[in-house]
Parts: sequence; structure tokens; C-alpha cells
Amino acid sequence: MTYFTKRYHPPGTVPGTLTHDELVDDRPASIELLDYNQDGLFEQQAVSAEVCKQYLSGPNTTWIHVQGRIAPEDLRQLGEAFNLPSLALEDIANLGQRPKTETYDDQVFVILSMPYFDNGSIRIEQISLFLGENYVLSFAEGNQNPFVPIHHRLKIRQGRIRGRNADYLLYALVDLVIDQGFPVLERLGGLIETLEDQVLDSPDRSTLTRIHLLKRELLLLRRMLWPHLETLTQLVRNEQDFIGEKTLLFLRDCYDHVVHIIELIETYRETMSSMQDLYLSTISNRLNDIMRVLTVIATIFIPLTFIVGIYGMNFDYQASPWNMPELHWYYGYPAVIGFMCVTVAILLFLFRRKRWI
Repeated sequence: MTYFTKRYHPPGTVPGTLTHDELVDDRPASIELLDYNQDGLFEQQAVSAEVCKQYLSGPNTTWIHVQGRIAPEDLRQLGEAFNLPSLALEDIANLGQRPKTETYDDQVFVILSMPYFDNGSIRIEQISLFLGENYVLSFAEGNQNPFVPIHHRLKIRQGRIRGRNADYLLYALVDLVIDQGFPVLERLGGLIETLEDQVLDSPDRSTLTRIHLLKRELLLLRRMLWPHLETLTQLVRNEQDFIGEKTLLFLRDCYDHVVHIIELIETYRETMSSMQDLYLSTISNRLNDIMRVLTVIATIFIPLTFIVGIYGMNFDYQASPWNMPELHWYYGYPAVIGFMCVTVAILLFLFRRKRWI
């Protein structure tokens, strides 16, 4: 996950300007329409803005989903068909927006951040939602439709979604996006547990690198998901007539899920900070153990070096009776070796008694 992901216009650009990002894949976005009620469901792929507009006056609930990076002209046509605010369209075109809820006269505009794993790293996908009196527009930037489970529930009439209005559909989409944070955090939790075992058993420089990367991922994940608290708060307190009291109850449940996710992120961040301290302590203890062993070895060889140094002087015994008479003893060499072994044994006994080894 990169630190800065928001796309923006050059400073001084007219508000509401829609431009095409040349760095994005030129594959056209797909527009899917679902029109349903309790008794039936109509589905159509690759529809135009004009076709979508025809369903606004109907009694059914209409869901228009745009998957992929939509071209500025197509986005402008959808905006004209559904009377979408130009600043909201600009937020859809410029990805990486901060999650928020905007209330207009006859619409509610919601931006959410949906996390997911891609090749071992966390990615954030912007989800944009418009709620009208009898319709929902959803925009997802990726190549895979994240709302396939909701689509499936509509087809098989699972749950109460077919018997509710557009506000409940908005809740279902919001709930799916919010709950995507749980599998991501579950996987992060497994990585943290594995890393914690590695810190305790065999820490090395790669361990510190992984700790830093995980802390960075959690920091950026917190930055993108924390605004969901404010977003859901504004959505729950929304005074639009087409958001019913029963749906508000479910949206409050979404808010609880957001609180849970934020608490997990904060817990993981504290765990990673503690793990970094544990890593430094473990490395320090390992260094202390190494230095203790080296000190014991050096201490043992100090008297041996002293003994060898004395008998390495080789003063001639014939010149003076004080000049090392042991050099001419028959058992002088074994005696010195034995004395050195006794010295080592005494030192080891003393070290063991003082619990230095």
C-alpha cells in the first residue's frame, strides 16, 4: 500500500472537471442494471445512461452498478441522467478519496474504502454509492465485482432484500464493504502471530524488516478505514425521508462493525510496537549471552596465557639457579599441562557456582 493514493487535478482546475487518467487500463467499464421487487427481478448488462434513466419513474427498486474506471463522458451522462452533483462526479473520477457522506436535496452520496489482499500486500479500493428514493448507483474501480454476493442474494431471494426499498440495498452494499475488513485483519493477525513466534525463536534482520512493513500496512489501513466512523455516523443521523427507521437500525449495526475493526487495528498496532521492543530486547539478550560466553572463554585463557608466557621466556638454567629449573625436569611439561588443566577446572567450578555459565 502506498502512502499517497489520491488522484487529483492540477491546482487551479475548475471544480467538477472530469478527466481521463492515462495510467489506467483502457478497458471500458461495465454498467449493469437490476430492477426488482418482491415478485420479480430484471437484469441487463452493458446498459447506457439513457436506458438506466427509463427505470427512475418505475415502482421497483433499481440498482445500477458500474464496474471499472468509467470514461469521463459516460460518467457525465450518468450524472445528467440521475442529476448527480458535479463535485460528487469529480470524487468518483479522482480515486483515493477519504470516506465520507454527503447529503443533497434528493440523494445521499457515500464514499467507502474497501481493503483486500493482492499478491501479499493490502490494497484499498474506493467504493462510491448514490442513494435516491428508489434507486442505488454503485461505482467500484477494480476489475472484480465486489458485490457478487448481493447480486446472488437478489437472484435467489435470500433474506429480506427483495422485499425492502432502495435504502436497504444501500445498507447491504455498505455492510459488505465494511465487513471486508474482517478477513483482511484475520490474515494480518495470522501474520503477526507467525512473526511473534519468529521474534521469540530466531530473530534476524529480515524479522525487523517484516515488523516495519506490517506496522506501515497497519498505519495506512488505519488512515483509510478510520473515517468510516464519521461516515456511518453521518449516514445514521441522516434526515432523508427515504432512509427508513428499520434500515437505520441495520446501519447502526454497521457502525458497530466499524468500531470493532478500528479496535482490532489499534490492538494490532500496539502489538507490533511491543513486538519491535521485544525484538530489540531479544537481540540485546542474545548479544549479552554471546558476550558472556566470550568473556568466560577469555577469562579462562588469561591465566593459561600467563603461565605459557612465563615458561616461554626460556632463561638458561646454567647461567643462574634462579632461571626456571623446571625446564630441565623430566616431568616438567606434563606438570605444567596438568597445572593448566587444574586451573581451568577451578575457574569453571567458580563460574558455575556463581551461575555465570
